[in-house]
Amino acid sequence: MSISPFLNLVKQAHDPAVPAAQRKGLASVCSARPLVLEAALQRAARTGRPVLIEATCNQVNQEGGYTGMTPEDFRDLVLGIAAKVGCPAHLVLLGGDHLGPNPWKSLPPQEAMEKALTMIEAFAKAGFVKLHLDASMGCAGEPVALSDETVAERACALAQRAESAAPGQAVYIIGTEVPVPGGAAEALDHLEPTSPDAATATLQIHETLFRRVLGDDVWDRVIGLVVQPGVEFGVEDVVVYDRPRAQSLSATLNRMPGQIFEAHSTDYQPLSALRALVEDGFLLLKVGPGLTFALREALYGLDSIRSVLLPQQESLREVMERIMTQQPAQWRGHYEGTDSKLATLRHYAYSDRIRYYWPQPDAEAAVEMLLRQLEETGLPDPLLSQFLPVQYEKIRNGLLPRHPRALILSAIDTVLGLYDQACGAEVT
Repeated sequence: MSISPFLNLVKQAHDPAVPAAQRKGLASVCSARPLVLEAALQRAARTGRPVLIEATCNQVNQEGGYTGMTPEDFRDLVLGIAAKVGCPAHLVLLGGDHLGPNPWKSLPPQEAMEKALTMIEAFAKAGFVKLHLDASMGCAGEPVALSDETVAERACALAQRAESAAPGQAVYIIGTEVPVPGGAAEALDHLEPTSPDAATATLQIHETLFRRVLGDDVWDRVIGLVVQPGVEFGVEDVVVYDRPRAQSLSATLNRMPGQIFEAHSTDYQPLSALRALVEDGFLLLKVGPGLTFALREALYGLDSIRSVLLPQQESLREVMERIMTQQPAQWRGHYEGTDSKLATLRHYAYSDRIRYYWPQPDAEAAVEMLLRQLEETGLPDPLLSQFLPVQYEKIRNGLLPRHPRALILSAIDTVLGLYDQACGAEVT
């Protein structure tokens, strides 16, 4: 794993010989689901282009996170899948997202930061090469929003610990205007892009402190600033990138040598909007729930085929509904409405809270049964055309094997293909 792909992004972003229309970006795959990782790594193996895969502080940390994985475990999972699908290890770029005290913000600041420092050290030692320093949240006894100075001091401390663990091995992302992980729960009609003044102030405060404490070499590897370009998704709505509204923010990048912008929550943006983001300097595009949404769509498409072929079989949707209603912690508080509305949102919302339930033993067993039964029944053309039309056309054109697992990977790959196009790559 190398930091060169990130440094190259920065170089071309500020190269006057590279017009905006020719800018290239990099998608960040933010998921721990093995099928999503497999699809992303298969694409990298096929294209020979680097793939950036990120874990958040809540998913993966020294205490296991909600996946039960440490940074070492996550690295081994990704590299194990890469080896299985023939993706060279040097194409795999690992990143850590929201690395800071967020998982422990209910604790006093000093205690929460000690845990955050231990966490980023574990990410650095495990070979993660892109580290997002996010110390923007208040801990116990602190205001929700901290001053830029406090945030910068804590970010600097995090970078210092990472450097002590793996000197010179990582690039850093800073910035405090981070959309809610996993999508917004509230109305999206007041979403505003980051102001140029706020972006400039954040950068200047961090630069002054980093250069003084850590030196120029470390600051030269602080390559990106997280800003809000005016994109977000909620339960049923998507705010699509509005280029004119972000024009002044985009122009700010011209006054930020050595920097690019990172855009979170780009899930469900149309291709034209994703491409416009890259052309405007948002060269790192984060996507997560949009990929597991595609996974769920494919599984439910296959489930619908089975419901025709084996009408007496309990559906996958029924199994997932039972699991989610028995264990509501991951969706309750995120969805609102009548019982009927909640039943719809549990399965089909853009925020895709169902993704937290796929690792449940009952869910995994139900998925395996679905795939096994469809291997036995086969996948008739008329039913594929009805329930999975995109994959049906690929099968007809000899581009996809008639196998249920291959159809799921193809559905995820379709989304990844949009990001490749947006990032300036030739799609294969």
